Formats: sequence, C-alpha cells, structure tokens
Amino acid sequence: MGEAAVRAVREHGPPTVPQVQGYLLLKHLIDITYQESQKFLSEGNHENALPAALHSLRFNIEVYGLKSLELVPTYLILSEANIGLGDLAQAQEYLAQAQWTVLKSPECGSDVHHRLHRSLGRLYAAEGNFQESLYHLANDVYHASEAFGTDDIRVTGGYFQMANVFFHQNKRDIADSLYTEVTNIWHNHLSKLARMQLQPDKESSQTPVVPENAVEGTFDEVQKLEGLQILNAILDFREQSSKQDLVKVMKVLDTLTLFHFMCMNFKKAHELGKRVLWINEHFPDQAVPEILPILLEWIEVKLLSSK
Repeated sequence: MGEAAVRAVREHGPPTVPQVQGYLLLKHLIDITYQESQKFLSEGNHENALPAALHSLRFNIEVYGLKSLELVPTYLILSEANIGLGDLAQAQEYLAQAQWTVLKSPECGSDVHHRLHRSLGRLYAAEGNFQESLYHLANDVYHASEAFGTDDIRVTGGYFQMANVFFHQNKRDIADSLYTEVTNIWHNHLSKLARMQLQPDKESSQTPVVPENAVEGTFDEVQKLEGLQILNAILDFREQSSKQDLVKVMKVLDTLTLFHFMCMNFKKAHELGKRVLWINEHFPDQAVPEILPILLEWIEVKLLSSK
C-alpha cells in the first residue's frame, strides 16, 4: 500500500466497496488510455495520441495526485505528441513538469531517467539545439544501459536519435557508426531468438518447428513499431548513400528478415531474405548470413502449406 493510501486510511478509515471499485476502474482506465496514447505515438499518429494521453493524465491525477512520479510517463507522451505536432512550447511545459517531478523523487529509477532524457533530446533537436540534444541523448543511452544492459534493444532508440542529429549536422561518418551499432544490437537479439525458434524437432524429421505464438514475449507492440521504424530508416540511409556499402545493406536486410520472421510476417521476411541472396548472387564476395538459408527454407515450406 502506498503512503498516500496509508494516510487516507488513517484519516478517513478503510475505503468502502464502491470506493475500491471506483479506484480499480480508474486504474483500468489509466492502463487503457496510456497504452492507446503510446501506440498512437509509435505509429506517428500525434493527433490521436494527444487526447488519449490527456485522459490518462487526468485519471492518474485522480488516483495519485499532482506530485506523483506515476504522472511522468504520461507527461513524456504528451511532450512527444506536441513535438510531433510542432507545438514545442507546449512540449516544453510538459517536460518541465516531468523534470520537476523526477527531481523531487530520489527513488526514481534509471528506466524513467532514460525516457525523460530521450524526450528532452528530441525536443532540443526539434529546436535545432543539437549540442544540448546530444547531451540528453547520451544520458538516455547511459540510463537505458544501466537499466536494461548495454546490448538491450531498448538502448537503440537513443543511439538512433543521436545518429539522426549527427546526420543533420552533416557528420555522416559518426551517424553511420551509430546506425551500425543499432543494427548490430537488433541483429544479435533477433538472431538468438530465431535460432531458438528454428531448433529441429528431434522427435520427427529434423524439421524446424516454430510455434504460432513465437512473437509473444519477444517485444511488445510499441517496441515492434519502433524497431520497424528504426530499421527501415537505416535501410533507406544505407540504400541512398552515395558510397553504398553492400555488407552494411545486407546486414540491415538480414536484420529486417529476422524481424518480420519473429513477427510471423512470413511473406515480407521471404521477400527481404531473397534480396540478401540476390546481392550475394551478383556480388559473391559478400557472405550470406549463416541462419538465412535455414530460415528461408522453413518459410517456403510454411507458405506452400498455407496455400
């Protein structure tokens, strides 16, 4: 039981059944509105993210009060939505509220700090203050690494935003190295998952068995949308580069193949995997990723069986 709840019991006695039911309803509404606002934001739908986040904020205030750390994630979504809509002054107001709340909450963990710095980095980048943006994005990466580990996919968003800032500064070599780091983290993560799913069935004919719920527990809907957006942006960067590096193009294509495979989007995974093989066929000095032939073989069997 939180301190506010304990204080309320001491002052007013235990809550009645209707009060408990109302509290549980508000908690449910907080979860729904927050998840919806987060999903809209990940899709780039800032107009719909805004009202959902405002409802989430109102319900949070009713349950936790104006000074609670629980409000910070919603403040961050509101700031991101306003950045997307071009209202930087309003975004700054929400971020100021989030910063003040975090400052007054010494128990605040690295997971919250990394999201706060991510939003601040995006705001300063939108304002054209690249030096301040990079400062906050570096802190984003630091706190995300501390919270989840240096090789966790949740760290890649900070690296990706930093790369975008360097790209806008025309520091393309630095942006290139950061895009490579993002690709490597996603590729390593997805390769491990794919290998686990493609283990042969020892009880039968050594045919890999992939459960229908393979994507469950891999990453949530928001991570899925963010990961797809990031990897597609890096692929565009690689393909549009004046000095195209086929090794790096193949790495991103292979990563996207694994990504769509884990999301059970087999047609897209097959299409991207075939592009990797096409590059190898025309430029045989480029090595094919070890797992790719096995993965494509499984996908082709799956697609044929579904016809």
